[in-house]
Amino acid sequence: MSNTTTINAFAANQAGGSLEPFTYEVGALEPNEVELDVLYCGICHSDLSMINNEWGMSEYPLVGGHEVIGKVAIVGADVEHLTVGTVVGLGWQSAYCGHCESCDSGDENLCSTAQGTIVARHGGFADKVRADADSVIPVPDGIDLESAGPLLCGGITVFNPLVQFEVKSTDKVAVIGIGGLGHIALKFLSNWGCEVTAFTSSDSKRDEALSMGAHKTLNSRDEAEIEAAANRFDFIISTVNVKLDWNRYVNTLRPKGRLHFVGAALEPLDIGAMSLIMGQRSISGSPVGSPSTIGKMFDFANRHQIQPQVEMFPMSRINEAIARLKSGEARYRIVLSNE
Repeated sequence: MSNTTTINAFAANQAGGSLEPFTYEVGALEPNEVELDVLYCGICHSDLSMINNEWGMSEYPLVGGHEVIGKVAIVGADVEHLTVGTVVGLGWQSAYCGHCESCDSGDENLCSTAQGTIVARHGGFADKVRADADSVIPVPDGIDLESAGPLLCGGITVFNPLVQFEVKSTDKVAVIGIGGLGHIALKFLSNWGCEVTAFTSSDSKRDEALSMGAHKTLNSRDEAEIEAAANRFDFIISTVNVKLDWNRYVNTLRPKGRLHFVGAALEPLDIGAMSLIMGQRSISGSPVGSPSTIGKMFDFANRHQIQPQVEMFPMSRINEAIARLKSGEARYRIVLSNE
């Protein structure tokens, strides 16, 4: 009997290349691993960044896909908390060291040697994927599986700071950018109990933002409108990856307010110190969340029936789906289906 498994995937063979059918074999399952049958997998802008080698760490052939909803097909010999047939989610990280200070304190997502699902390993644009059992999270009954994949990256990215910084239901919170991350943030925050404001430069998204939980909207291109919001917000989440006049946004914070970055803006932040000092304001950022926090997010989303807004494509049309994501017209996340 062979100890190898054949996995059928789609891979980019060079930076910026289209995805092509790719078959590879894996050996015997490690004792702490699980193998998943991929049911659905979201496409994230981070997948595009890896395909294009924008971060300088891509290895080819590259199989993207880190928003996986799958069914446990095989469990390793040491895995006791998961059973075959369990539906689970796999996000940006597939393994942790398990013994560093971050791992010991429940912050596995901050583990300096955590393994990315699509960094030096193959992800979920495939019929199967493998990961350490501690990195996959059971999906509660009641969660819509088709739309759940984006919760594992976009969703946890905006949910994690609500937990880490103890955002209160009485807080006034603003979201910059109503896209793949921002629209989920609106849904979480409104159900969290906050008064929610959406900053958007798109007139077409104003009504959508209100329908997804925003109580108010502000035009991010209108300097006067932003200045009129001085000292209004306790917490602002920026989901955009472009340079803005951050000082204007800092000035909309109340004393002890926080401007928090989850969008990977690559240009340095040009922020004056005095507005931070005099208002005791803070600037921060965060990545995805720990497995425990992802579990909390699933429970919260399930309780409030929160679903990312998605467009579905069969896995076989992956290049068409990627082109749709690149167009900027997707509302708001794209999910691939193996069913």
